[in-house]
Amino acid sequence: MGSGAARSGSRLGRWFPRILIALVVLVVIGAIGCAVARYARIMPIEKVTVSGASHLTNEELTQLAAVPADSTLFNVDTAGIEGRLESNPWVKNATVERVPPDAVNLNIEERGIAATVDITVDESATVETWALSSDGIWLTKIPSKKSAEASTVAKQVYTDAKSVLKISDVPLGTVPEAGAACTDVNVKNALGIVSGMTTELAGQVKYVSASSAESTTLVLQNGIEIAFGDDTNIRDKERVCLELMKEHEGSLSYINVRTVSNPIWRSLK
Repeated sequence: MGSGAARSGSRLGRWFPRILIALVVLVVIGAIGCAVARYARIMPIEKVTVSGASHLTNEELTQLAAVPADSTLFNVDTAGIEGRLESNPWVKNATVERVPPDAVNLNIEERGIAATVDITVDESATVETWALSSDGIWLTKIPSKKSAEASTVAKQVYTDAKSVLKISDVPLGTVPEAGAACTDVNVKNALGIVSGMTTELAGQVKYVSASSAESTTLVLQNGIEIAFGDDTNIRDKERVCLELMKEHEGSLSYINVRTVSNPIWRSLK
């Protein structure tokens, strides 16, 4: 019994170095193969496809991705491409997917428009309309459909703009820049009010006048104006508004809940 175990151990001892050498050789061959594939023109990228985009065209994204002409599926710089794509304000997240044998797909997660904002931009009271995302990023200026600039804006932008919250009366001083975060306290207060609502009142807001945080006014789809004030005590304020609207159904024109403990309202004349 003892000698058999000894012979077995002896055989294993003789074979172990050979097995180890074979494994090392395989690893080296694999590494060489990967290096050759990485730097040789094996599986060159011939096609770039796009998925998930609606506000940017495939051509715009392909140009922005700028996949180097000598890229292969092995050596393509996916991190660099993703970084270039995410430099566009519409692109919240980008992932480059290798698609054998000869393509990469640009998988795009876009930001959506949460609101359009009318901003006074000069002393002549010129107003520009901007699209703002739900995470507070200025996306793009929305020119008039009749202007020459309109051709540079995706049709989806105009479609989205019809159905989102409208914020108006933002005073002179705010200077939007595509890709920058919105820092205007009046705009942020307006967004904070609507996004902080938890009742059906949120869906009834047609637009918000945001000339200042303290005087923020909501205009409902039925025409009622609500002097809401800043984004404190949102739930109490909306509860009072709904109670008054129910109590005076069809007869209110104005509600003031800036001081929620002492609401004021006016009836239709």
